Amino acid sequence: MKNIVQVFGRKKTSIAVAVVKGPGSGFIRINGIPLDLIEPEILKFKIFEPLLLMGEAGFGDIDIRIRVKGGGQVSQIYAVRQAIARGIVKYFEKFVSEIKREEIRNIFLNYDRSILVGDSRCNEPKKSGGKGARSKYQKSYR
Repeated sequence: MKNIVQVFGRKKTSIAVAVVKGPGSGFIRINGIPLDLIEPEILKFKIFEPLLLMGEAGFGDIDIRIRVKGGGQVSQIYAVRQAIARGIVKYFEKFVSEIKREEIRNIFLNYDRSILVGDSRCNEPKKSGGKGARSKYQKSYR
């Protein structure tokens, strides 16, 4: 029987849902595409960060499938990164051991807090009386 955990990651308007299954063969797919074929090349390393921090032994026997939608390329990459990290931590909490989970969680938090903790900043909606959220039209007295 497979052990399954479902988690999500968010950044701005992007939402990534990760399904972590174990035991598996260690493949990771994002919207059905293998991790090696993800573009742009520079941002691909952001996705690899949680996996590199854990090491080969940590995630070799789990499969991760991710669906991501909304936002732009960068925010989708950050949402996927967060979903992978949260999924790994949740999987270890549920099916491996609490001690190993705490170890991994501390590694992630010491490296970069935004891997596990969501960034609540979002685009502010436009208001009346100006062209943006805060700016107002110029006032004329004559």
